[in-house]
Amino acid sequence: MAYDPGAIDATLAAAVGDEPALIAELREAFLDSSKRALAALTLAEGSDQWRAAAWRLKGLAASFGAVRLMALATQAADMPAGDPTTLRKIKRAVERL
Repeated sequence: MAYDPGAIDATLAAAVGDEPALIAELREAFLDSSKRALAALTLAEGSDQWRAAAWRLKGLAASFGAVRLMALATQAADMPAGDPTTLRKIKRAVERL
């Protein structure tokens, strides 16, 4: 799965139309939410918190058309809590948003 920088903007444009300022604002909100979701994964204490954080991230990513991030969050839900490889991959994906 390759990162498509236009996918999020296309999803937002489909939702709100040709409103560049609103698209930029929503994109920033998505980025902030993604960073908070990553923090929740990082701080998760145990498998239940980890899985819940992964599912929240998956839903957030799906809402914005971030397919790569959604796939990583799906994989994370099945990994042991705090899996360092998974966290690195998700952090990289969030940084590329």
